[in-house]
Amino acid sequence: MPVRSGSWSNPSPSTVTGPRASSPFIPVNCGAFSDTLLQDELFGHERGAFTGAVAQRIGRLERAGAGTLFLDEIGELDAALQGRLLRVLQDREFERLGGTKTHKVDVRLVAATNRDLRAALEEGTFREDLYYRLNVVAIDIPPLRDHKEDIPALVNLFLERYAKESAKPVTAVTPKALIKLTEYHWPGNIRELQNIIERGVTLSSGTTLDTADIYLDDHAARPSSSSTPHVLPPGMTLEQWEDETIREALRRAHGNKSQAARALGLSRNALRYRLSKLGVPDPADTEN
Repeated sequence: MPVRSGSWSNPSPSTVTGPRASSPFIPVNCGAFSDTLLQDELFGHERGAFTGAVAQRIGRLERAGAGTLFLDEIGELDAALQGRLLRVLQDREFERLGGTKTHKVDVRLVAATNRDLRAALEEGTFREDLYYRLNVVAIDIPPLRDHKEDIPALVNLFLERYAKESAKPVTAVTPKALIKLTEYHWPGNIRELQNIIERGVTLSSGTTLDTADIYLDDHAARPSSSSTPHVLPPGMTLEQWEDETIREALRRAHGNKSQAARALGLSRNALRYRLSKLGVPDPADTEN
């Protein structure tokens, strides 16, 4: 289940429901390991598999058993790992590094990423077959700037957490500080808000966070101002303009998709993917 969002917060075992709820919940941050180490983390290894492998190691996939394996930042997987993961999803089996015995696994996979995997398909950095195998139930979570009404509740949550961790008597934020937080554009989403509250609590000397305790990155990229001139035809969205441009290229190419792809500066596979989103059939082309 790929989840695209910068405001995604890792699920906890308590949020996992269903018949697997009482089984292990094993998280893995794919962006926190090198490709080699990530393979070892996921699949484990046999003794002697490589220098330093003095004992057998059970990987997180095997430790999850019949429970849930959560792969955060799945868009960071390299091609080799994508292939191995695809086999796990299709055949429900794997081998440890350095091993020859095939192990069966019945795991529920939950995946998250802040990357646009559809764009990665077009760029050729993410396998199409793995994407569609993962994409059973997809949840797109909007960025924090699109649901600012949640900021007060999130502030209270992080305030309570970090006050307890740092043994500080901070219990609230002032109304002015809360306005400052809600008016910010949050390029770093919830994680940025979390870090700002943690820093404020850590450096605070009183019981309330005020505007001076809220350190925002005012140099971060801001959304385009309303004074920016429109570059699209009036009343047309970017998606509509893109769709119409593709259809016009096809008309001019008399339906020849390879010719249309060249005219648009796209690869043949990239055009095929965009056409599938438009619901345009892909019959055999008459190549020039």
